[in-house]
Amino acid sequence: MSKVKNNDTVKVHYTGKLTSGEVFDSSKDREPLEITVGQGQLIPGFENGLIDMEENEKKTLNIPSSEAYGDVRKELVQEVPKSQLPEEIKPEVGMPLVSKTPQGQEIQLVVTEVKDEAITVDANHPLAGKDLVFDIELVEIK
Repeated sequence: MSKVKNNDTVKVHYTGKLTSGEVFDSSKDREPLEITVGQGQLIPGFENGLIDMEENEKKTLNIPSSEAYGDVRKELVQEVPKSQLPEEIKPEVGMPLVSKTPQGQEIQLVVTEVKDEAITVDANHPLAGKDLVFDIELVEIK
C-alpha cells in the first residue's frame, strides 16, 4: 500500500483541538481537506504528520506551537488612537478589524482592549502560542 510523501496530493479529515480538548475546527461535516504535502499550505506540524500515512489510517498529532502558529509576538500588539478609526466603527473587545499596510497588504486584527481615547489590537494568529492536537484520517492519496 502506498504511503504519503512530499508533493503527494491527499484528502484528509481532521478535528483540531486545543490541549484543553476545546475543538476550534473540524472537517467532519464538510468535504475532506485536499492539500499537496510539502507545499507549505498548512502548518508544518500538520503537513509533517501526514508523511508515511496510508489511506484510511487514523492518528492523533500533538503539535507544539513552534510547529503550528508560532509564539505570540509582542510587537504585533499595538495601541491605536480611536481618532484613527473610521467614525462608524464602535470598537468592542473581540471585534475583528482589518488594516492595510502601506504596500496594500491586509492584516487581520482583533481588538483586545478598549480605553477612552485608544484601543489595543492584536495581529497575532488567534492560535499563536498554543499547542494543538489534531485527530486526522487520511481519506485518499491521489
